[in-house]
Amino acid sequence: MKKIILFFMLCLTAFPMRADEGMWFLMFIERLNHRDMQKMGLQLTAEEIYSINNHSLKDAIVQFNGGCTAEIISKDGLILTNHHCGYDAIAELSTTQDNHLKNGYWAADKSKELKPKSLFVRFFVRMDDVSKRILSKVNPSMTEAEREAAVNKEIALIEKENNEGGKYVVSVRSFFQGNEYYYFVYQDFKDVRLVGTPPESIGKFGGDTDNWEWPRHTGDFSMFRVYADKNGNPADYSKDNVPLKPKHYLPVSMKGVKENDFAMILGYPGRTNRWMPAGGIEQNVKFAYPAWVEGAKTGMDNMKKYMDKDEAVNLMYASKYAQTANYWKNRQGMIDALTKFQTSKAKAGQEAKFNKWANQPANKAKYGNVVSTINKFYGMTNEKARHDNYLQQLLRTSSYGTVSRTLAKPLTAYAKADAAGRKEMAADMNEMIDEFFKEIYIPAEKDILNAQLKLYSTKSTGYAIAPMVEKIGKDNNGDFTNYVNGIFELSIFSSPARMKAFLAAPSEAMITADPLYQLSDELLKQLNSKSDDIAKAQNDFGASFRLLVEGLRESKIGTIKYPDANSTLRLTYGKVRSLPADKRNDAKINNYTTMAGMVKKYKKGDQEFDLPQRILDMNATKDFGQYVDKDGSMHVNFLTDNDITGGNSGSPVLNGKGELIGLAFDGNIEAMAGDVIFDSKLQRTINVDIRYVLWIIDKFSGAKHIVDEMTIVR
Repeated sequence: MKKIILFFMLCLTAFPMRADEGMWFLMFIERLNHRDMQKMGLQLTAEEIYSINNHSLKDAIVQFNGGCTAEIISKDGLILTNHHCGYDAIAELSTTQDNHLKNGYWAADKSKELKPKSLFVRFFVRMDDVSKRILSKVNPSMTEAEREAAVNKEIALIEKENNEGGKYVVSVRSFFQGNEYYYFVYQDFKDVRLVGTPPESIGKFGGDTDNWEWPRHTGDFSMFRVYADKNGNPADYSKDNVPLKPKHYLPVSMKGVKENDFAMILGYPGRTNRWMPAGGIEQNVKFAYPAWVEGAKTGMDNMKKYMDKDEAVNLMYASKYAQTANYWKNRQGMIDALTKFQTSKAKAGQEAKFNKWANQPANKAKYGNVVSTINKFYGMTNEKARHDNYLQQLLRTSSYGTVSRTLAKPLTAYAKADAAGRKEMAADMNEMIDEFFKEIYIPAEKDILNAQLKLYSTKSTGYAIAPMVEKIGKDNNGDFTNYVNGIFELSIFSSPARMKAFLAAPSEAMITADPLYQLSDELLKQLNSKSDDIAKAQNDFGASFRLLVEGLRESKIGTIKYPDANSTLRLTYGKVRSLPADKRNDAKINNYTTMAGMVKKYKKGDQEFDLPQRILDMNATKDFGQYVDKDGSMHVNFLTDNDITGGNSGSPVLNGKGELIGLAFDGNIEAMAGDVIFDSKLQRTINVDIRYVLWIIDKFSGAKHIVDEMTIVR
């Protein structure tokens, strides 16, 4: 998915932007063309969207578990997010006997809500500008390492000054490639419980095939609840905790949407790269992303063959597979879109204009070498980028790729401790071992590691691979089967019994001599290593990229007037907007989809397109209740032209009154280059219609008590 943000009114008046491009800081909403938003249909004041002293929309928006967005939709702390955002927690709470991931789950009352081991939501409290303060601590003569140290020292002071003795989490973030800094104050709540989820066949309908595609028919939602202590403060899980009474929660609209309706999204977009130089785009398209795609597919294929055979194994790998598959398709779409639109060529043209400006006498001393330094860095690191992406996919898909960090470090600390220390650590060590083996299946892990080592050793040809892997590959003609089987036979990390036997007689030497440890340690060292020449080029690149962004803004050659996304709360506004007519969609206008269209995709027994029989029966009788659209059909998903990206998953889609009309969950593949360049013609956000969410909860699942908890606007 995709997104971004507009900034100062000065920039906006000099360079008018389309309303559907950009994500905006809430603290600047009064300056960021609030009048234009009103003309499009906004009926709220800036104070009703963002206020420090009074409750406002921002108080209903939370970051969900660090990587998604969610919203509060009741006075009792009920939160709504995507099914794929709650996926990890739902999978963790599922067993082969009670498979909530497969069958769905709805708590009959609050006592039946389920607590996963680790899940938190983050509320945004306030933000402020600290650019002058931080930049006063740096100067152009510093190396990048020295600059980073000075910045981090000041950041630590700012965070300490504003956390009120640990009550808040404070994060200082860089914008415009280190040219500006803002701090953000948050409050975290860690007692978050599962309230309900539809079956996976609804929440993930269409699977990998429909991912990033339109038309879409996915009920991508799940529901949780935030709990606090009796005083409304964050607290660790306790049976005495009570549902949070939020400062603000979103009313839910049943009115539906139509073409050109105002649509506003608030959320935590993860990362965009719209300031990325041409050389970086070219590197990704030709070197980094193809390796990512191939490595991800290799891992997926070797997970899937075991997942399909055993439901218990499927639950073990469901979350890892889903995450890998999502980015696998995303990166291939990025390759295709960036190539099609010749994005690097367009960027290179802009940089040529900048370079001409930069080498004018008045600018040459500061900016003259910026473009050449940036291009030199990419030229030196293209093959390393390919190498690193093959290796990273090995480490991401193999649980044993990082074992020297995930398991060996705590076990080494245990081995070094005295008898009293070991006794104190024993319970945690046993729990760590049990948790690790609960999530892996050794035959699958062997095949994943074997296939990834072969891919890495044969495809990373332009940059030196890990010496151990190179030697083993040469000695075995690129076949790692015997090697992998052998190290699993010898390693203490290959079974819980061996690891627990280690706890009884620990030895640091036993860890460092372990063959799986040695492989993992070498792979991680290789990933993090760089030559002195590359290290220097990277230092020079960091300074030059910062100057490029500064110079593009100063010269007004750059057309982007907002910093990249970085997981801070943003607002994007636009409208409900169709794509050109598509014969695959039965809807009258290609800005929504219907349940009838979903049923047409139904394939009995298919992992991606199966549906519960109850859905088929209710569709046949048009049993849609009060959630039916005025055209007589059940709307499932709809399109807006909001500008979002990963991290916006689960974000609320709001009408002009601040009422919830949908839930953002994806983007369309035609505009897959959106993290790098915004396409105003094709870029769309795909949303779940809130009426379909309510229908699933009430009519399909029989959990009307949860709908009754919300404030419904008809």
